[in-house]
Amino acid sequence: MAPASTEQKRVLVIDDDSDCADTIAMVLRRFGAQVTVAYSGESGVKEFSVSSHNLVFLDIGMPKMDGYATARALRACQGDRHVRIIALTGWGRCEDRERTIQGGFDLHLVKPVDAHQLKDILES
Repeated sequence: MAPASTEQKRVLVIDDDSDCADTIAMVLRRFGAQVTVAYSGESGVKEFSVSSHNLVFLDIGMPKMDGYATARALRACQGDRHVRIIALTGWGRCEDRERTIQGGFDLHLVKPVDAHQLKDILES
């Protein structure tokens, strides 16, 4: 049984790499989260606007609508709900981390992410 603190987590994973997105989703589900996956920024914003996610894992380097544009769109339609947006990217330089925080993200994780990191985020 999943810990009580993760049972109510509604998570959206947005990544154009389907293998990565599906793997992250699988790990999050094992920790008890309700997970939806989107494979583009556009589809992620569409899903977010009709659902009640409270946590988003978002890739940065996506075609068409990158993670920064996606994060801005998510923030614009979040309304009064509190949503944590976590950058999940291969970009890990200091300036990349600073840009994500300035871009409306709450946290910056570098791929490959450890399952324990995901669990800690779900439980926080």
